[in-house]
Amino acid sequence: MDPSFLVLQALSGLASASSLFVIASGLTIVFGVTRIVNFAHGSFYMLGAYIAVTLVPRLLDLSYSPAAFFLGVLLSALLVGLIGVAVEVLLLRRIYRVPELFQLLATFGVVLIVEDLVLKIWGPVDIAGPRAPSLRHGVEILGQRFPAYELVLIAVGPLVLGLLWLLMHRTRFGVLIRAATQDREMVGALGVNQARLFTLTLFLGASLAGLGGALQIPRVPANAHMDLSIITDAFVVTVIGGMGSVPGAFVAALLIGQLQAFGILIFPKVTLVLVFALMAVVLVVKPWGLFGRPEAASGRVMPPEGIPSLRRFRPADVALAGLAAAALLAVPLLGDAYKVKVATEILIFALAAFSLQFLVGVGGLVSFGHAAYFGLGAYAAGLLVTGPLKAPMELALLAAPLAAAAGAALFGFFIVRLSGIYLAMLTLAFGQIVYAICFQWVEVTGGDNGVVGVWPSSWASGRITYFYLVAALSLTAIVLLRRVIYAPFGYSLRAARDSATRAEAIGLDVRTHRWLGFTLAGAAAGLAGGLYAFLKGSIDPTLTGIPLSIDFLVMVLVGGIQTVMGPLVGAAFFHALKDAVMPLTEFWRLLLGIAIIATVLAFPRGLAGAAEAIRGRTVARKPVEASA
Repeated sequence: MDPSFLVLQALSGLASASSLFVIASGLTIVFGVTRIVNFAHGSFYMLGAYIAVTLVPRLLDLSYSPAAFFLGVLLSALLVGLIGVAVEVLLLRRIYRVPELFQLLATFGVVLIVEDLVLKIWGPVDIAGPRAPSLRHGVEILGQRFPAYELVLIAVGPLVLGLLWLLMHRTRFGVLIRAATQDREMVGALGVNQARLFTLTLFLGASLAGLGGALQIPRVPANAHMDLSIITDAFVVTVIGGMGSVPGAFVAALLIGQLQAFGILIFPKVTLVLVFALMAVVLVVKPWGLFGRPEAASGRVMPPEGIPSLRRFRPADVALAGLAAAALLAVPLLGDAYKVKVATEILIFALAAFSLQFLVGVGGLVSFGHAAYFGLGAYAAGLLVTGPLKAPMELALLAAPLAAAAGAALFGFFIVRLSGIYLAMLTLAFGQIVYAICFQWVEVTGGDNGVVGVWPSSWASGRITYFYLVAALSLTAIVLLRRVIYAPFGYSLRAARDSATRAEAIGLDVRTHRWLGFTLAGAAAGLAGGLYAFLKGSIDPTLTGIPLSIDFLVMVLVGGIQTVMGPLVGAAFFHALKDAVMPLTEFWRLLLGIAIIATVLAFPRGLAGAAEAIRGRTVARKPVEASA
């Protein structure tokens, strides 16, 4: 291969790495100080691009020069920083002490709101930005031409790294950032104004994300999907480098930039897998990332103390659950075909959400990639029915949970070795590996076209018949999972969740219990995926993607993470809300995002948890009234 081509490919990788570092550095600083898993960081990046394509051309009209261009880029970054301050003051300041899952849910609500606001302000059409004056030409390197602007981007990364080093080591604000990254509680105990520190940190982090977005306008047009396309790579860089480590983010960005640049030449059919495979390998070998510390991974996934723990049903609960099941089963008798379809989807998503709650609420294992097992079940069922075997639906539905359990057992073997945010990020990595395989293994999975013709057997082809089949299988699986929760195995999982050290001290094999729990939850999600495949008649890679995993998390958290039936309530509420809101307006994400944030702020225990708390206060008040 021509050496000059390899040099240019390496330079291209450096340019991408430099841009990625600018974005990821802001994410890692924000997490290091606030411990917020900020899913909205990608939205700040997108806003930086949109503000730049609006502001920079106006400055170039006044003075067509590189100075005007980069002044517009810097102003765009500062404006995004101010937007970050607004988000911190209005939302994040209220959720710093809640578990990281609730933070993720709230910032996901911000993502939905920003996405629709962008569509409302700038429209759905991609907007191309101006090129930088005097940097539109190519520079000859070893007989090959390389864009001059790419060379500028290569220089931006080390420049930002140097400026951040000076900030961290030569200013009081930087010293406080480093101190808070090491021990946030001690910084507060020393009298530091944490509210001001967090606000300034969000300003810095959002500005860096906005800077990364603004610098991209000569390369890619601003579009409404930039946020989700960049946030996964930014998370990967932050996790590989070590949460809270800026030098680690720089090294990780260099590794990923070169892996992407040369991976497409060496492994053209698995390019999407490489980055997440690298993250998985790093976390398995170095659980805290290349430069991370164990303390940065600590965090609560469960609600604050004082929230009732999982408990058995009382007679009133049994009656209420029976009424809810009866009402659901009566839908085919009272509703039209569309309502039957929606009810069927609710049952399927309720099973998937319940399997995730089994992981999170019972086992304390946060999964950002639970849709992978849902998708594995769907693909196992779909490929069996449409492939050479032409298997019947009954065999395919048996294979769905088995295939998902096998995948969960394989990935869970490595996942349960970690804890905190690193465990969650490894689930994300494995989930994205499954998505990438489904997307790029076109010969088997059909790629992004998916697989069609996944229909039930003739006896179950009727919508009502299939509804009752789904109801029977989903409710049976939920009841069995619930029995496991109150079996000795379930109590062991909860002991390991509350204190792994104490659980090991009394003789429990924590890692094995968690691994088996992960496998069981994957099998239940796989059954839900198989049922969904036959409902839709087709499968595609979106069934394994991050958005669906986030939907499952939303269902669990909205319903109530420490209530057994919370995921069922959350699945019904969330899916019904989307079904009711989406037809009303094209800006349904805005309304859904507001609803999610309002739920986090008003009902931190979830809907079912809030109802149980109200009932508990009512019961506690009755003896007082009686004695009076």
